[in-house]
Amino acid sequence: MRIARKVAWGLVLVALAAGTFSDSPVRNPPIVLGGFRVLAADFHVHSFPFSWATLGPLNTVLEARRQGLDVIAITGHNHVWVAKAGRWFSRRMGSPTVLVGEEIVAPRYHLLSIGIEKTVSWKQSAADAIDEVHRQGGIAIAAHPLAPFWPAYDARAISKLDAAEVLHPVIYTRPRTRSELQQFFGRAQLTAIGDSDFHGLGPMGLCRTFVFARDDSKPSILEALRDRRTVVYDREGNAFGAPELVNLTRQDPRFNPLQSPKLGRLSLLSRTAGLLGMLGVFLFSGARERT
Repeated sequence: MRIARKVAWGLVLVALAAGTFSDSPVRNPPIVLGGFRVLAADFHVHSFPFSWATLGPLNTVLEARRQGLDVIAITGHNHVWVAKAGRWFSRRMGSPTVLVGEEIVAPRYHLLSIGIEKTVSWKQSAADAIDEVHRQGGIAIAAHPLAPFWPAYDARAISKLDAAEVLHPVIYTRPRTRSELQQFFGRAQLTAIGDSDFHGLGPMGLCRTFVFARDDSKPSILEALRDRRTVVYDREGNAFGAPELVNLTRQDPRFNPLQSPKLGRLSLLSRTAGLLGMLGVFLFSGARERT
């Protein structure tokens, strides 16, 4: 059993090393449209530990750089401390902009709180959680609002909500969910969001949001989200968001909304080793305690 634990921890170290030295980052030239800088963002990213993710905060930041993302929000399940670690790394590396966030995971709803500093309790209604997010100056985004979550978003919650994920990887594995996300998005004037719900196996930025911001700072990004200055594209080229901004993106040949995320060999090794290593640590540590 002791050997198995050592192997599991060895896999975790391999994952950290492989992720650190993974493929070179993608550097996209800045695009300015309509007087705003267009930022590629993913506002639903999970990082190890405690969020069922395979990459730690440092490797999460490196992966965002590799996928050409200008902005990510690290959204731990009912906590913010891992996101703060990711922000610390990003500030020393220079990019991308990392926003502290939380995925508020409640029995009846999931809500992304972006740009906060303190954990928002899940033991409250969606409307009350949104109020707390706003008190911290943050943005409230309905996370993958599929039909089972709709009852939690009553008229009071919808009137306070800032944005909703209209594009999420689930639509590519369960096609009927596409219409559910679009129906929810159509319930109110909400900011269009596309997120990957990244946990470490699928590519970060598979679904992404193009934010029209004054610059890549936190205040400018949150301002853009409040003003609904976003555009989201699916794989078929269907666009959601402000019509005038959609038109700008369609007219400019430099804009490529269908950029395919890359999954390099080192990154794949990092994710696989990390997943197996964490599973082994969990199983064999538990076995030691039972013994």
